[in-house]
Amino acid sequence: MDMAHAKSPAGSAPETDPVCGMSVDPATAQWKTGHNGKTFYFCSASCRTKFIANPGKYLAQDTSAAEPVAEGAIYTCPMHPQIRQVGPGSCPICGMALEPLLISADSGPNHELADMTRRFWVALVLTLPVFALEMGGHIFNLHSIVAPQMSNYIGLLLATPVVFWAGWPFLERGWMSLVTRNLNMFTLIALGTLVAWVFSTVATLAPQLFPQALRQHDGSVAVYFEAAAVITVLVLLGQVLELRTRESTSGALRALMDLAPKQARIVLDDGTEEDVPVEQVGQGATLRVRPGEKVPVDGVVLEGSGLVDESMVTGESMPVRKQAGEKLIGGTINQTGSLTIKATNVGAQTMLAQIVRMVGEAQRSRAPVQRLADTVSSWFVPGVIVTSILAFAAWWLLGPEPRLAYALVSAVSVLIIACPCALGLATPMAVMAGVGRGARSGVLVKNAEALEIMEKVDTIIVDKTGTLTEGKPSLVAMIAADGHDADDVLRLAASLEQGSEHPLAQALVNAAKAKGLTLARVMGFDSPVGKGAIGMVERKRLAAGSAAYLASLSIHTDELADAAEQHRAEGASVIFIAINGKLAAIAAIADAVKPTTLAALSALKAAGLRIIMVTGDNKTTANAIAAKLGIEEVEAEVLPEHKAEIVARLKAEGRTVAMAGDGVNDAPALAAADVGIAMATGTDVAIESAGLTLIQGDLNGIVRARNLSIATMKNIRQNLVFAFLYNTIGIPIAAGIFYPWFGVLLSPMFAAAAMSLSSVSVIANSLRLQHAKI
Repeated sequence: MDMAHAKSPAGSAPETDPVCGMSVDPATAQWKTGHNGKTFYFCSASCRTKFIANPGKYLAQDTSAAEPVAEGAIYTCPMHPQIRQVGPGSCPICGMALEPLLISADSGPNHELADMTRRFWVALVLTLPVFALEMGGHIFNLHSIVAPQMSNYIGLLLATPVVFWAGWPFLERGWMSLVTRNLNMFTLIALGTLVAWVFSTVATLAPQLFPQALRQHDGSVAVYFEAAAVITVLVLLGQVLELRTRESTSGALRALMDLAPKQARIVLDDGTEEDVPVEQVGQGATLRVRPGEKVPVDGVVLEGSGLVDESMVTGESMPVRKQAGEKLIGGTINQTGSLTIKATNVGAQTMLAQIVRMVGEAQRSRAPVQRLADTVSSWFVPGVIVTSILAFAAWWLLGPEPRLAYALVSAVSVLIIACPCALGLATPMAVMAGVGRGARSGVLVKNAEALEIMEKVDTIIVDKTGTLTEGKPSLVAMIAADGHDADDVLRLAASLEQGSEHPLAQALVNAAKAKGLTLARVMGFDSPVGKGAIGMVERKRLAAGSAAYLASLSIHTDELADAAEQHRAEGASVIFIAINGKLAAIAAIADAVKPTTLAALSALKAAGLRIIMVTGDNKTTANAIAAKLGIEEVEAEVLPEHKAEIVARLKAEGRTVAMAGDGVNDAPALAAADVGIAMATGTDVAIESAGLTLIQGDLNGIVRARNLSIATMKNIRQNLVFAFLYNTIGIPIAAGIFYPWFGVLLSPMFAAAAMSLSSVSVIANSLRLQHAKI
């Protein structure tokens, strides 16, 4: 440590650099900054930059912003998401390799894939000579060079490490399936390979134990080492291909995480700029985003304007112009213009991070259709074992000589070909691929159930404000009652509403600020959800809301009723404002319809969906908006608690209902609907209550969500049909049902190849969803 840092020449007490902990002399320190009224000193410019980016990370009294302590990665099973453990391993139910619950951008290599690949190549090298000896004996009369008994010994020497080293994971999982009584595909694989190896080993070491009919001219017995080895190699190959294709289902998540930039350009207090790792950017930091750069975190534009490409998050190809006061999404690209922004959400709170989390959770959720596969699988493996025993018995009792050989081949083939892996993977792989495809198109799926039900929806309830409209209403008229000044009433009303998050309330506040009116402090503020607001401003009792709300406060609104109705007929919402129990004015507020709404509604109607607009607005206003959009069914003046009742009523009629909304007052209805659809531009509680979230925040997202649901469910049905059909046809052939007519008996090697390819085929079919047009 530099002694100049330890003690000041002037005798002042040394300070501690909050970033690195080094002692710093305040009198000679070149780098310092102020925070919360205190001056902090630093040993270098780098430490000062890190501190300015995120002070809370380095201050003991503010530990909330500190980096979380790293915990062990949680792994789960793609077929049984309820199975979770720290670190990799095998599923105790199905035996499949577990995979990370959450994918990270810096995820290392897949150790399971690396291990299976190594075992596959070693097994392949050892198996080729065994296979050549067996096939050569039939095709090239190789046994004239290598005696059958010697060939058996070579097979025992080479096949044993294949079965017991390369195939050890399968034997281990098969044993665990018996111990835990969760019979699965590895139960069948282990039984098949062990039966073939044990029979062959006994036949090699003690051929005299077998009947004369099974012996060859030199006294040896035909063995199946090549079957046990080739089965192991093919299952290993299937595992390698499966693990590789399963990894690609997380491609959507990795693509999303790759959107986040690694660096951010921070603007320091003295106006200088410096590049820092994005992890060091704290909430409230000022950043510069130059043309061609990615927006590092969620923020709001302070200065400048430019076109921002949001397609990677919203799915919309056209860039959006951003100006001062407008929000930015981290990961989007600033195409033109220099932007100065204020960081609003950083780290795990950014929209991109939340999207990654939601997509990851959705990919692990289970669709209801999975219950069918689960039910079948629970009976399937025991049924296959019984079928294998029956096939063995039938060939042993009724088959031609050598009966034991035929019985063994048939029983092993049935065990191997019937592995239910394809059946178990049919649904989860399609769900994972579908959820990833939706994420790239601005449709976030919260759970697989919502994705499954969406294709069955026949009725859609849509909220007006923020769903059909922009959700950015503006004041178009302020009409004062006799004895009141319009601007003064606006100032008082805006003072009352400044604590409200309702879009109509914000319209009043924005209008007052635009006129340069000074807002006063509000006391005793209360805002009954969906009704209005009440409070004291400058010792005056103010109330603002609908005519019904004011009537509940015994305030008459007849004086301006006609004027209010006239503005409603033009599609404006009307707020009645009262001062000290008397009507003072009405405020007419209009909210522009989103440009995409009409086309989206047309597409939904063309799909045969019934569309109902539900709003708390006045009937006249609601009908005016509905007429512009061609919506025939309107439920107006609906209180928040009654929206859920409308959903319940429609469901009681046998309708499958989707509810689209964005506000706090929509949350109960979103939760009550068969599928809740939230706009990402809306409130957190609405998003939390919904099964689907639309990043772009318009109805085109509903069209995409429905198309995604249809494509995913079609893919799942294809997978299930393929898996059921494969087993329905494969098991009888393996059992030898066609042998009496065609002389066909399936080799265990071909059974293993068919079993492996069936699983890979199901996964490959699921991956087609990643390129589906929605």
